[in-house]
Amino acid sequence: MISTHSIRVLGRDLQVKSVSAPEHVAQVEALVNDKLAEAEAAVSGGDTQVVVILALMNLAEALLGAQNELAEERRNSNERIAGLIERLDRQKV
Repeated sequence: MISTHSIRVLGRDLQVKSVSAPEHVAQVEALVNDKLAEAEAAVSGGDTQVVVILALMNLAEALLGAQNELAEERRNSNERIAGLIERLDRQKV
């Protein structure tokens, strides 16, 4: 069920709709605010648009890294499973 949640990002109070639990929305809000704070600390001049772009780039980089790690883990797991199945098949003979 879609619920409305109150969050605060970049000093602005916002209402967002989500099917996620309030705790999950709060985690997302905290992550976004943490990444924005990290980006703000790295940018001189405090241009909000540059801060947001940098935070988005950092989040995208982390996401792509996690997706690549997951894909590699899946490949490794599939190879291990195939090897185990092959060993079981040889033992049957």
